Amino acid sequence: MAARPDPFVLALPEPCLVVLVGAAGSGKSTLAARLFAPDQILSSDAYRGIVSGDESNQNVSKVAFSILHRELEKRMAAHETTVIDATNVTSYARRALTRRAERHGVPAIALVLDLPAEVVHARNAARPGRIVPAQAVQQQLASLARALRRDELVAEGFTRVLLIREPADLDALGDRSGPIIGR
Repeated sequence: MAARPDPFVLALPEPCLVVLVGAAGSGKSTLAARLFAPDQILSSDAYRGIVSGDESNQNVSKVAFSILHRELEKRMAAHETTVIDATNVTSYARRALTRRAERHGVPAIALVLDLPAEVVHARNAARPGRIVPAQAVQQQLASLARALRRDELVAEGFTRVLLIREPADLDALGDRSGPIIGR
C-alpha cells in the first residue's frame, strides 16, 4: 500500500497567488514570514503603517487596500508569486484578490487558518502591541465559519484550499513543507 501523502506539504505552482485567510491572531503573518520571502508578501497591516505610521489604524484601511490591490495587479501581470497577508474572511475581500489572479491566468490558493476560537483569542491577546478587540475577532471567526460552511472559497476561484485547523499542524507546516518558492 502506498504511503498517504501528507496534507500539509505545501507544493505550490510557480507563479501563484496565496491568500491567507483567518481571524486576527490566528498566525497568518507568522506563517507568511516562515514560508515566503519578504518581497513576496503584501500585508494590509504594512500598508496601513506606510499610510499612517500605525499598522493598526483601521481608519486608513481603504487607502491601504487600494495600494495593496494595485501592487497585486502589477505582480499578477508580471506572473510573480504573491502572498496576501490580511484577514480575508469575507467573500468580498477574497474575490477582489482572485479576480486579479484569474485575469492574468495565475492560480489562486487559499491557506485557511481555521483554528479553535479559544486559541485565536488567546493568541490575539498575547500579541505585542496590536491586540484586536475580542468582538472584532469573534466577528471574523463567524465570517470564516460561514464561508467554510457554505463552501464559498472554491466558488470564488481558488484552485486549492488548504485548511489548517490544529495549532500543531500550523506550527509544523514550515517544518514539513520542504522548499518554498522564493526561499
